[in-house]
Amino acid sequence: MQILKSLTKSTAGIFALLASAALAIAAQVGQPAPDFTLTDIDGKTHTLSDYKGKTVVLEWMNQECPFVVKHYEKSGNIPATQRAATADGVIWLVINSGRPGAQGDFSPEKVREWSKQQNTSYTAYFRDQDGKVGRLYDAKTTPHMYVINPEGTLVYNGAIDSIRSANPKDIAKAENYVTSALAAVKAGEPVKTPATQAYGCTVKY
Repeated sequence: MQILKSLTKSTAGIFALLASAALAIAAQVGQPAPDFTLTDIDGKTHTLSDYKGKTVVLEWMNQECPFVVKHYEKSGNIPATQRAATADGVIWLVINSGRPGAQGDFSPEKVREWSKQQNTSYTAYFRDQDGKVGRLYDAKTTPHMYVINPEGTLVYNGAIDSIRSANPKDIAKAENYVTSALAAVKAGEPVKTPATQAYGCTVKY
């Protein structure tokens, strides 16, 4: 009986490790982007696969993170990137995977107010409070950016740009990796820099 119990525990441990490994590699550049369904702050349900045929950007959000403040309030960099992208037909989905009550876990009303102040142009905003989608994509920071091509393949995973700082003065000197990836997708070319290390505040799971 003791042997059986040990085997059962061992098997459970193996399955747990396999599940963790599968989760860790769920979102891989060059592979189909993992599908998910979330309800936005206006009560509309979105499923990623419904946007097949469109280029999609995923952006992880925490409005109170200094790095997000850099790219929004202090510079307007990400809203400008959103406007250019969505005007070109890109679907831009913002996801906040902070646990309830965490830094930046804004209510829908507060999100709408903030979005208006920042002149955002995203397609939809989601509160992923249980962190399922964030963990599915292994989102580590705010911001953390992903680009998915019209075939549903993940073609970029990483930072918004090439200079890891909270100083808005660095934006003009940096390469916007999302803009570059979107340009490559539109031109039917491979993304030159498909993966970078995201920088910012840790996602508040």
